Amino acid sequence: MVRGESVDKGALQQLLRERRAAVTPEEYGLTRPSRQGRRAPGLSQSQMDQLLHRTHGTYNRLEAGNYPNPPEELLRDVARLLAFNEHEWTLLWLYTMHRDPPTPLHPTSGTQVRDAWGTVVQSISHIAYISDQSWQVVTYNDAFAAMFPDRKVCANTMRWMVLDPSARDVLAGWEDHWLPMALPQMRAAVAALPHDETLAELEADILADPIAGPLYKAGGGGAFAHPDGDERPLNHAELGKGWVTLCAAEPLSHPRVRLMVMIFHPGEERRNAPQTVLRAP
Repeated sequence: MVRGESVDKGALQQLLRERRAAVTPEEYGLTRPSRQGRRAPGLSQSQMDQLLHRTHGTYNRLEAGNYPNPPEELLRDVARLLAFNEHEWTLLWLYTMHRDPPTPLHPTSGTQVRDAWGTVVQSISHIAYISDQSWQVVTYNDAFAAMFPDRKVCANTMRWMVLDPSARDVLAGWEDHWLPMALPQMRAAVAALPHDETLAELEADILADPIAGPLYKAGGGGAFAHPDGDERPLNHAELGKGWVTLCAAEPLSHPRVRLMVMIFHPGEERRNAPQTVLRAP
C-alpha cells in the first residue's frame, strides 16, 4: 500500500459523500427509494451512476477509493454533477490521482477573481496587477498605471508587449529581453486553451505582425514557461531607466489568473543580484 493511501481514501469518501448529500434527487426528477430504515440525504450511489451514464457500481468504486487511475472524463463528470468548486476539484485529483488536475473545472475560473484580490493589489507598494488567462487586465494599482506614458494603462498586457509600438519605448531591450520571453508563454496558453476566443484573435494578430510573426512561427523564441524571478530593463514613464524583478503568482481558487508584482530598481546597470531564497527557521 502506498504511504497515506488509506488516509486519501477516507478523505475522498468524506468529500464525495458530503457533496453527494447536498444534491437532492428531486433536482433531476428522481426520488429517494423508500425502504425501512434511515433515509440518507442526497443522491444515492446508483442514482449517481444513472446520472453519469455509467455502468452500475462505477461510482461506488470511485467513492470507496477502489478505482485506480479513473479517467479524467469520469472525474470531470462527477465534479460537475456535484457542483464542485476549483478547490474541491483539486482535492478530487489529489485523492484519486495524487497530482493536481491538468486543467481547471470551470471555463470562467481563468477569467475572474474575487474582489478581495483587488484590495490585495491596491495594498502593494510595488508595481502590481492581475491579468486573466488571456492577459486581459483585471485590476491594477497606481504604481502600475505610473509605468505607462500619461498613465494610459493597456487592456491586455500580452497584446501591448508584443504588438503595441509604444511598448517598445517602455520595455527597454524589447527585442532581446521581452519579446523572446513573451511569445513562448503565448504559445503555451494557446495550446492549453484552444477555445479561448481572445487568445485566438491575439494569436492571429501576432502571426500577421512582421516582427513578432516570424519569431512566433519559428517556435516563439525558445522555452520560457513564466516570468517569475526574471529581471528585465524598463524605461519607467515617471521614474526613468531601471530594471524590474518579476514576481508571478496564481490565486489558488482561480487557476490561470496571474498576479504580477514588478519590483523596480533605478539605474541602467543590471543588479545581477544573487538568487537567494527564504526558508522557514
